[in-house]
Amino acid sequence: MEELAGLAGITVRTLRFYRERKLLAPPRREGRIAWYDETHLARLRTISALLERGHTLSGIAELAEAFDHGRNVGELLGLGAPSEETPVRLSPEELADFFGGQATPENLATALDLGYLGTDGGEIVHISRRLLDASAALVREGIPLADVLAAAHRVRAHADALAEIFTDLVLTGDRTPEDLQRLRPLAKSVMEAEVSMALDRRLQARQQDQGRREALESP
Repeated sequence: MEELAGLAGITVRTLRFYRERKLLAPPRREGRIAWYDETHLARLRTISALLERGHTLSGIAELAEAFDHGRNVGELLGLGAPSEETPVRLSPEELADFFGGQATPENLATALDLGYLGTDGGEIVHISRRLLDASAALVREGIPLADVLAAAHRVRAHADALAEIFTDLVLTGDRTPEDLQRLRPLAKSVMEAEVSMALDRRLQARQQDQGRREALESP
């Protein structure tokens, strides 16, 4: 315990306090000897970093509980890494830097449920660099992270439906999953074009609605 506290730059008393608050997992014991490892040190450094960023101990405890009960990286990736997405490894403090005060236990739990996040020791793994960057950009635009994640649930359902349509279209006759993999760029092109045109239609409809309102309000 003394060695761990020294490496983490805290006192033994503070270390005991963290253990009492369940911010730190119990050590591995061999008889009367308690063994701490790099995972414990990483957690203590994370706690210090989050405290420096203004998080409270209560908030950190909730975040730690969410991390500890999240799916590990093996469960997140399932049978293998996504074929076109690049997973990103993050420390908890780096995740907090991405989303600021919106990296709450509630939002973290939602991201875990979506399969966006998994854990690997003291690190967090985000399933997709593109999704991480897009989510962070939306939050920087002033859209609450909770709303972004709620929209992600809806997008996931529509994306699954579109993937099913394309799979049923391709896998007919003697075609194989290898054909589906080969032709998937066509599915992406169709979906991107349709979303682009749908956004055009939405924007045009909003502009027409605004024009009608302005016409009614004018003297």
